[in-house]
Amino acid sequence: MALAAQQALEASGEQWTPLRASVFAALASFEAPASAYEVTEAVSSAQGRRVLANSVYRILDLFTAKNIVTRVESQNAFLVNAHPLHRHDCIFLVCENCGTTQHLDDDAAVEHVRAVAKTAGFAVDRPVIELHGRCHDCQAH
Repeated sequence: MALAAQQALEASGEQWTPLRASVFAALASFEAPASAYEVTEAVSSAQGRRVLANSVYRILDLFTAKNIVTRVESQNAFLVNAHPLHRHDCIFLVCENCGTTQHLDDDAAVEHVRAVAKTAGFAVDRPVIELHGRCHDCQAH
């Protein structure tokens, strides 16, 4: 995954620096969406020195703009994008009980949302679709 992220970033004219690689690795180590603060703590721990939160925020903003990570808006958290070389809109299933977040790729559903917005005279720049409920495991309990 890191190689695809590096290729996507470099294809956009940006450099894959050691700090950017560390931020990506830290974010990839989380099983659930991680906040910028959590990523900062993980990078600081891995490097054995305090990394400035502002640096991590800037890198996460760059990664979001370049499709390397996606942001779960309601959680103000980030996930590594498994397909950084292919831009697509995401649908997130967010469990209100345990916090797990599943990423779905359903271009037809998102295109339908875009079409409905266009019919209403609205130009969508970046759709953010999140469905909140309970995951399969939490439903079983």
